[in-house]
Amino acid sequence: MSDAFLNPDHPSVVFACRGVRVFVKDGDTEKQIVRGVDLTVRRGEKHALMGPNGSGKSTLAAALMGHPSYRVEGDIWLNGERIDTLEPHERARRGLFLSFQYPVAVPGVTVANFLRASLAARRGTEIPVRAFRQELNAAFETMSIDPSFITRYLNDGFSGGEKKKLEILQMLLLKPAFSLLDETDSGLDIDALKIVSDGINLASGPDNGLLLVTHYQRILNHVQPDVVHVFMNGHLVRTGGMELVTALEERGYDWLAEEAAIPEGSRA
Repeated sequence: MSDAFLNPDHPSVVFACRGVRVFVKDGDTEKQIVRGVDLTVRRGEKHALMGPNGSGKSTLAAALMGHPSYRVEGDIWLNGERIDTLEPHERARRGLFLSFQYPVAVPGVTVANFLRASLAARRGTEIPVRAFRQELNAAFETMSIDPSFITRYLNDGFSGGEKKKLEILQMLLLKPAFSLLDETDSGLDIDALKIVSDGINLASGPDNGLLLVTHYQRILNHVQPDVVHVFMNGHLVRTGGMELVTALEERGYDWLAEEAAIPEGSRA
């Protein structure tokens, strides 16, 4: 299990955050959503973040990526480098990846052009067309996506499952150091869930890490997490392994109500 006391710049740590608090504008005031999160992910680890609707899981993922709608306090490290002052595109270039719960359509931008530009930004150099096509075709086959999607506009008219498979295809191509997967399993049928899970496992290796945000056990049966966190009322209330997932499936979240109470020091 991950050692929360490791220094964020330790060679075995791929991602870490300390004291992360997230605020969003609420009229003329600010509302606190995330109330002080400490997280350490070693290389090669998969972490799951579970919690009820409205607990702040997606807000945390978006804030770690640098979403401009949020004001973030705290420190964030990727590969030993502080990234909390970087813009989202700079975090992405350094290897931070966010898979959206609701991927947006971008009419006018083809899947091929989007992916080639993303790869060039990530690798810092243009990719020859032939080499790019070879990589892209292999990834499309892995994710069971029809090759005709290459020429379609990004997510425009795609089904929910098609959007999610394309998100994981991006992960396979970009080879991020750390991936934030926000409810990737939502809206997937059984077949699509298996394909997406296989893609996540294929993209996971000894040098990278991921945090998988989910409500349900079903994807965790395919993407076996090393560490499971329960997130309620904007903070981590318990950490364990797959036995924690089983307990949540059997008992729901109410049994953690006392631990989920908002800490005094983090009230808005």
